[in-house]
Amino acid sequence: MNVDARSLRRLIGDNVLIDHPVATLTTYRVGGRAAVFVRVDEEEQLSRVAEAAGTLSLPVLVIGRGSNMLVSDRGFAGIVVQLGDFASNIDLRVDDASVASGAAVPLPVLARRTAAAGLTGFEWAVGVPGTVGGAVRMNAGGHGSDMNASLVDARLFDWRDGSTREVRAADLGLRFRGSTIGDERVVLGVRLALSAGVRESCEATIEEIVRWRRENQPGGQNAGSVFVNPVPGEVAAGRLIDDCGLRGLRIGTASVSTKHANFIQADEGGRSDDVVAVMSHVRQVVADKTGYVMRSEVRLVGFPDAHVFDDVRLPRSADGDDDGR
Repeated sequence: MNVDARSLRRLIGDNVLIDHPVATLTTYRVGGRAAVFVRVDEEEQLSRVAEAAGTLSLPVLVIGRGSNMLVSDRGFAGIVVQLGDFASNIDLRVDDASVASGAAVPLPVLARRTAAAGLTGFEWAVGVPGTVGGAVRMNAGGHGSDMNASLVDARLFDWRDGSTREVRAADLGLRFRGSTIGDERVVLGVRLALSAGVRESCEATIEEIVRWRRENQPGGQNAGSVFVNPVPGEVAAGRLIDDCGLRGLRIGTASVSTKHANFIQADEGGRSDDVVAVMSHVRQVVADKTGYVMRSEVRLVGFPDAHVFDDVRLPRSADGDDDGR
């Protein structure tokens, strides 16, 4: 895509980069290039990005640590934004067990900081490699908890009109691995309510979670769990995939992990299209064999049929539509 670099820098600032690689911004480390990239270190710059996007009719994509995102090999024909210094603050208040955090703070960092302060309730986040902002949007969770368990409110910026406002957690539509926060808004910061705990106990929980993750989940180029558990706490996506004999399945440069069947690995120098091909095949086989149509937990960017992965259905006997015969 051709963009007017001079106009963009005049509207946004000199830190605009043109035709920037996306792969280095995600944990999959595959994908094409962004037409425009800008790291926003001052909140005031967001309004300039919004103005430029509107003036030039460019879509905006916010990337945190890219740990739950797969970008097409064709790239992103718009402005990729990464929140910087202004969204990296952490304010711990031990006396009332409250936390204020910027959206760009990595979840493992915040988990360790709260544990070291003797605050409990956020230890689960040490094993999730994303940022606070992305965690709110997808209601990230693990080990029996999620963002909704401690989130008080979030401060959101609206790309459409450049407005900023605080929204209560109850008004964000938080559900299992999802929310009503769409592409038109981005989380800038949050307030959390935790509980007083004992530092040694909190840190022991942190280390146990880290140990469990290392033993049970693969490293390398992936975005964590690919599919949402169809029935949380009862029917696990990984088990369905495993029971269908798909562990180790390979298509081109992507494969189902041999360590955890709900992880799809990308080879070094691989292709996003191959990852999506594996996702599509796995989803279809599981649906054909079990009746469960699984929803993607990974955000797909630049794929024309990405919306099909948002669909989720249970077998008729599982969702109560018939008598189970």
